Amino acid sequence: MGGQRNLVIIGVAVLLGLFAVFIANSYFSGVEQRQAQIAEEQKLSRIVVATQPMAFGTKLTADNIRLQNWPAGSVPQGAFRSIPAALKDNRVALRPIVPGEPVLADKVSGKDGRATLAANLPEGMRAISIPIGEVSAVSGFVLPGTTVDVLLTRQMPGDGADQQDQMVDVIMENVQVLAINQNVDEKDGTPKPGKTATVQTDLYGAQQLTLAQKLGSLSLVLRNVENQTPAALTTVTARDLPGGRFYRATRPAPRTASATPQAIAAPIAAMIKAIAPGPSGPMMAVYRGTEKSDYEIGRLGGQ
Repeated sequence: MGGQRNLVIIGVAVLLGLFAVFIANSYFSGVEQRQAQIAEEQKLSRIVVATQPMAFGTKLTADNIRLQNWPAGSVPQGAFRSIPAALKDNRVALRPIVPGEPVLADKVSGKDGRATLAANLPEGMRAISIPIGEVSAVSGFVLPGTTVDVLLTRQMPGDGADQQDQMVDVIMENVQVLAINQNVDEKDGTPKPGKTATVQTDLYGAQQLTLAQKLGSLSLVLRNVENQTPAALTTVTARDLPGGRFYRATRPAPRTASATPQAIAAPIAAMIKAIAPGPSGPMMAVYRGTEKSDYEIGRLGGQ
């Protein structure tokens, strides 16, 4: 008797569960129908938006996206018009997406569903990694998504320059950072000093950065992402530092032991002779043995 009672209770529970699912489906179907009717009446479009925060690599599912009414005249390019279209090919997020934000084609992966950095590069651009340190990366505040300028510190060229003769050039401006030590999540704003930074540039810029790594050390200068105005680029040396006017960029060659007083005086005598005024009248040569002396005729005649 008790077993039959339990079976009856289980059967009633199952029926109640099925009834609840039916009611829920009817409710949500009614909501979708009402939203579609409102969109049609107000000439709105239905596009896919996020319902949950999605980080890099998050797979799109029926739970984290939904359809939302959107003004037909301002639908973003690349927006999905249906849930199946957004879920096709196992798409994943290539950059952070916040709740209510439209899910666009350039923010998710393509057919293979892999969250690769190459899939996120604009056409014609390249990704290249450069070595950095805690100081050259602004103590870890250079994060994926930030914009930087790239500085090159190297030894001054020329004879006489030593290791203390340094110069700094801005070799690239307004460069976007894609990753720090392969961390491509832009959401976490916690400073994380890394050893390498992956930046986005064109092919010529990638060549410049590759060569610059061989010439000296690179530093990143954090800049406002909205500041697109190019700066007046100059080369900075030790002369530009406070007290730099007393700095000698090249050292004079040391005097050797063979430099005698006569050797030092000879160039001075030649310089004096070159700048001395020449004779103003006729000259007479007098030989005493093999030694020749020149005299002005006018002076000897007493004039």
